Amino acid sequence: MLTLPIEAIPGARQEARVLIIGRSENVLSEAVEILRLAGHAAGATNQFADVMDLFDLTAVDIVVFGGMVPPDTKELLRGQISGRNPAITFIQGLAGIAGLIAAQVQASLAGDATRLAVTYDPPTRTVRLHLGQPEDVQVTAWWATSFTPPEPRSTSQVVLSARLPAGPHTVTLPDEVPAQASFVSVAAGDAVQALTVGPMPQLALLPIPQPLPIPQSPPAPPPSQDHRPQTA
Repeated sequence: MLTLPIEAIPGARQEARVLIIGRSENVLSEAVEILRLAGHAAGATNQFADVMDLFDLTAVDIVVFGGMVPPDTKELLRGQISGRNPAITFIQGLAGIAGLIAAQVQASLAGDATRLAVTYDPPTRTVRLHLGQPEDVQVTAWWATSFTPPEPRSTSQVVLSARLPAGPHTVTLPDEVPAQASFVSVAAGDAVQALTVGPMPQLALLPIPQPLPIPQSPPAPPPSQDHRPQTA
């Protein structure tokens, strides 16, 4: 079990207060570290039943749900959290990839007032972006390399890092980026967008099976007694 309090790096200017609810301890810990380094107060837990008691939800701006949170649990928590803080923003994590989760948080904070439009074209495997003004742009590909629960593994690659002029641009993804469980984030100035390239395989979306009870061996029968008639 893991619970990290919602905290910022001492002395840092607190941008947003973020709570991540998910399963993987490694992903939660890494995502919290990335968000804190970015100036946010971040915390996390995988104790789904205790969320309402562990955190002051009235002091949270964003809640991120990981994909391994069961749907009924997620809906219950959404209702309870909204009842306590109607202004909270909910994000459904695209995958158990810490950097991608952080990119989704940044994208939600940018809101609609951005000068960045991003789409993905599967047939050509290109990311298409339109800049409203010249920007320093970074395009990063993320993908899963292992789906073994509860600690998935992933990797990433910076596909483009350059200053681009205003207008349309296309970025072709390298062959290393697979056709499943893959994603892209695009950062242009303060604006960030994250989107899916290849969907998660259905197996990776299934809940973690609970261990079955070990069957107990039936008790051994008592020793048999041979009742033979006595002879004279």
